[in-house]
Amino acid sequence: MFAVIETGGKQHLIESGQTLQIGKVEGEKDVIFDKVLLLANDDGTDVQIGTPYLDGVTIEAVVQEQGRTKKLRVIKYKPKVRYKKVQGHRQHFTRIKVKDNK
Repeated sequence: MFAVIETGGKQHLIESGQTLQIGKVEGEKDVIFDKVLLLANDDGTDVQIGTPYLDGVTIEAVVQEQGRTKKLRVIKYKPKVRYKKVQGHRQHFTRIKVKDNK
């Protein structure tokens, strides 16, 4: 089984048992995704496409880890005026393991 879900304004292609890193999702242990755009079996014979979402279909996942990514350095620099500004950014993420669909 594979599906396309929408979370955090992005779409993710997922399969059963897959581990995936997505944008931060609220939840301690289990997460339920109800915005399912596409659902299909492994060989692709039974495909369901939503308009835009499938009614009554949810995907369950287990939260494995929540954290922050490595720091990215953002530098602004203007020549000849001795101006330099350095900022750091760390994005929040959630690592999930997909269980199954209902």
